[in-house]
Order: sequence, then structure tokens, then C-alpha cells
Amino acid sequence: MAGILAWFWNERFWLPHNVTWADLKNTDESTFPQAEDLYLACPLAFCMFMIRLVFERFIARPCALGLKIQANGPQKAQANAILEKVFTAITKHPDEKRLEGLSKQLDWDVRTIQRWFRQRRNQEKPSTLARFCESMWRFTFYLYIFTYGVRFLKKTPWLWDTRKCWYSYPYQPLTLDLHYYYILELSFYLSLLFSQFTDIRRKDFLLMFLHHVATISLITFSYVNNMARVGTLVMCLHDATDVLLEAAKMANYAKCQRLCNLLFVMFALVFISSRLGVYPVWILNSTVFESWEIVGLFPSWWVFNLLLVMLQAMHIFWSYLIVRIACRAISRGKAGKWNPLHVSKDDRSDIESSSDEDEVPPRSQKHHTNGTNGAHGTNGYLSPSPCPDEH
Repeated sequence: MAGILAWFWNERFWLPHNVTWADLKNTDESTFPQAEDLYLACPLAFCMFMIRLVFERFIARPCALGLKIQANGPQKAQANAILEKVFTAITKHPDEKRLEGLSKQLDWDVRTIQRWFRQRRNQEKPSTLARFCESMWRFTFYLYIFTYGVRFLKKTPWLWDTRKCWYSYPYQPLTLDLHYYYILELSFYLSLLFSQFTDIRRKDFLLMFLHHVATISLITFSYVNNMARVGTLVMCLHDATDVLLEAAKMANYAKCQRLCNLLFVMFALVFISSRLGVYPVWILNSTVFESWEIVGLFPSWWVFNLLLVMLQAMHIFWSYLIVRIACRAISRGKAGKWNPLHVSKDDRSDIESSSDEDEVPPRSQKHHTNGTNGAHGTNGYLSPSPCPDEH
């Protein structure tokens, strides 16, 4: 284990040439980031998760009920032991042959059984109230941390001149405000990483999981090798759009359509301009070219910039989704009022709703479901959202 730790913490990987860990030890005169500082984020992440449960129960839920958001979910399926056993133990999407067998066994027509399975699948989906509470928690945190970040950064010299992120690197002292900013952000994303398995499951589950892992890796990495100054710029830039995203979702759930449309437009403009404009021109330019010129190259420099480029690739993908949603909403709105939220299931492939694969019947049974869809509008419990669920 000692050999593994010595290999992992190799100074020639983490630090520039001629710099050692001993040079960055804390003294009475100056304090530098230490890897062990980050252990504090683990218990704080658990505390943050518990705070979230209390917040959703005693603050978000009363707010949702005050906005007339219903607590009940979709219509429950009729109790039936045989169908329930098939649903839980065999398949949620019975094929044509199984449907015919169940029809003979229960003396029900095929359409009734199809409707039962559709209602049973939708029954597992969370209510709009649960979605609102989740978004309100995220909105509250993002609003607080973004406000804190702006107040912190406006007093720093590197906000106005990014080259100062690299002057005297890595001998840049750690301030209490910067330490608090980092630990709080890391704790929140750790709580999101683990709560993702208990939250509303979305189609972009894997992409969001990778996003959280990349974010946590960036925060941890930049803290350990003391690239924290540029790290604060990255965090604050991302928090700005997250506030608008969660606000738009809340307005959508509360059926405040005009407010939701306005917030969606604001979110789209801020997201695309900041992630495809400010981020590469301001931040990537600094981490790649300015740091290369002032500090020089070393192994962890390559890893750090690789993580930032991966983040930019996600920005491009999400920007594409936002533009696609907006274009389709506008094209549908030509015959009536424009509404970016009224999108079909195909548009919502990784939009904020829960996973909708369960709502699509197998190809072999489409001829059975067409009549049902005609009577009921859509084959599922829809709860559209304005944009991809990005962090």
C-alpha cells in the first residue's frame, strides 16, 4: 500500500518541475490546499442529503401544495394478482403471444390488458409534486452557491485577469473563502452522485452520472494540485445556468406557462453563450495557453485540461439538444401559440422527465395499441420539461 500511495502521489506527476510536496506544506505564514482537506466533503455530503430530505418535506412540499400542484400520481391499475406477477417477475412489456394467453386466462380483451400494463408502468413514475420538490432543492442550492461565488470572485484579481490564475503557481495561498467554496461544491455533487440512484430516473442517467464524475474529478483534481483559482471560475460559470434551468422546471410544474417559456429562453441563451462562448474563449484559453506560457507543461496539466475538454464536449451535446427542442417547439407553434415545453416523447430523450422507455410498446403489439392511443391521447404519463437536466 505504501508503494501504491508513493506512486499515486508522485511529485513529478502532480507538480511542476522542481516543486515538491514539502514546498506546499502549511506553515504559520501561509496555507496551501491539502488532499486530506477533501475528506470533510464525505460527511458533509451525507448531511446535505439529510438537509435535502427535510427541505423537501417541510419547505418545498408546502410551497408545491400552495401552488395547487397535485400530490397524486397517475391513475392506479386495477388490482390483479396474475398480471402483477407477470409485471414484476417476467416483463413490463408483454408481447402479442403473452397478451393473447393472458386474455384467455383472465377472460379480458387484449386492449384492456394493454391498458392495465400501461397504467401499471405509469404507476411507478413519480408525481409532479415529487419533481417540483427535487427541482426546488436544486434551485435553492444553485442560487445560494452562485450568489456566494459571484460575491467571492468579484473581490479576486483573477476574475478580471485570468493570467493571475497562474502567476506564482503553485505557491498560491489558500484562503478560507476559497476553501469553503470548494468543499461546499464538492459535497453537493457527491450528494447528487449518490442520490441519482434514488431520484427520478431519466433517460440521460449515464450521461449525467459521467457528468457528476467529471465534475467531482475536476473539483478534486484542481484542489489537490492548487489550480483552485481557475476552478472557481469554472464552478461559478456553470452554476449560473443551473439556476435558470431549475427555475424553468418549477414554473413548468406549477403550470405558469408564460414564466416558464421566458425562463426557458433565458436559460437557452445563457447556456449556449456561456458554455460555447465564454467557457472556451475565457477559461479553456487560460488553462491551455496562458498556463502553458506562464507555468509550463507537466503531467497533471494534461489530465486537468483533458477533463475540461470532456466537459466542453458535454456542453456541445446539451446545446444541440436545447436547439433541437427550441426548433421543434417553434415549428409546432406556427399554427398556434409557441410553447417550448409541449414536446413529444421523441424530443424528450434526455429531458427532465423520468425514463420513458417503459411507455413504448414492442413493435409486435403496435397494431393493438393504436386504438388505445387514439382514445387516450398519449401512451404514457407525460410531464414535459423545457430542457436537458444539466449540472
